[in-house]
Parts: sequence; C-alpha cells; structure tokens
Amino acid sequence: MTLNCVIIDDEPLAAELLTSYVKKTPFLHLVGTYNSAIEAIKDIKTNEVHLIFLDIQMPELSGVEFAKILSKDIKVIFTTAFSQYAIEGYKVDALDYLLKPISYEDFIAAANKGLSWFTKANMKHTYMQDRFIFVKSEYKLVRINLDDIIFIEGVKDYVKIYLGPDQKPIMSLMNMKKLEEGLPHPEFLRIHRSYIVHMPKVQMVDRFRLVFGDQFLPISDSYKDAAQQYFDSHSII
Repeated sequence: MTLNCVIIDDEPLAAELLTSYVKKTPFLHLVGTYNSAIEAIKDIKTNEVHLIFLDIQMPELSGVEFAKILSKDIKVIFTTAFSQYAIEGYKVDALDYLLKPISYEDFIAAANKGLSWFTKANMKHTYMQDRFIFVKSEYKLVRINLDDIIFIEGVKDYVKIYLGPDQKPIMSLMNMKKLEEGLPHPEFLRIHRSYIVHMPKVQMVDRFRLVFGDQFLPISDSYKDAAQQYFDSHSII
C-alpha cells in the first residue's frame, strides 16, 4: 500500500529534511510541501491525502488548530522543536509526535504507524462489506448482521447489542472502544460513553435524545458535534 502524504512546515531546512525522508521511504508518495496550513488546504481537499507531517508552531493557523478541522480519514504526525506541545498533539488523536531534529529512524517508525493504521482500516472496510460480525456470547461465537443492530449499550465490562423487536439482546464481554473501532463510521456513531447507535435506525431526535420506539438515548456533550454533523448531512430543511 502507498500512502499519499503532505509536509507542512514553515522552516525550509526542516521541510527539506522531511522531503528527503519521504523520497527514500518506498510506501510514501509526496503530494506536496507547504509553508503553512492555509497554503495546503486546497491541495488536501482536491487530492487523496492519507498522512500529514505537520509542524505545530506556525503563523496564521497552528498545526493543532489545523488538525482539529481535518477529516478523520487523514492522520497527522506532528513535527516540532518544542516538547511541551506533546499533550496537545495527542488530544487531537495524532498518530505520533516527532521532536526536531528528527532522525530517519524516528521518522520511519512514525511512518510505519501510519502504514499500519491504514492497512487495518482497509481490512476493516473489506471486512465490513460482508455486513456481519461475530461476537463471543455465552461461550459461543454468534453471527450478527449489521443491519439488525439498533444500538449498543456498554454495561461495565460487557456490551449489550440490541437487535430487532423480536430478537433477544446479545451480551458480550468486550470493550466499547474496541467494538466502535470495528464498526463502519458514521453509520454506527458513538453518542455517549455508554451508547453506540446504528444511525439509519433512528426514528426521531427529541431535544438531543435519540428515539427508538419507547426508548430515549441521550447524546452527551462530548459527542454532540459528531451527531449534529451526521444529522446536518442527512437533513432537508
């Protein structure tokens, strides 16, 4: 697999070094090198970009600010001379954080994280085309059709998968985050620390509660933006 990547850094020497690293890495293809995030926006929108090597401290728009507005399909590896920005980098779900001066050893380790992430994502996409999953329940592997799932509830160390009206919910010893990562997004959307919802099954939205028959599931503040974005993209108003 080849990853299309972009370098954004306002330091010419740092950008040149990263460019040389990309060119000698077989699975990376350089789409472009830019002095600022604003300069890169147009090409990122018009090209399929997988990975961005992104400086943090830049004029006009910082790397962290830029990362917040990127599509979730684009992964970021931060590059900076300032170690105090590491925590900010991980807050925006960066793949890695490289401290300048960057060695090729550190660069290739970070790039391999990107390759691993996209390889798994492609496998997940292929896998989800089958439209079913297997989960462990009561010492058995149970097949569940994705189209039958209404919503999923986290109950301590278990998940409770609610299916159609005539089907019994399935309990499985599983982490909610792991299950969320294995389901197609945004068809399945996390709306609360305790709930993942199959969005096409939502019957109504009532004051930031999702309605399924006589059940009302709350959307917590942490997930309101993602939910609103989904509804905006499916609304005719």
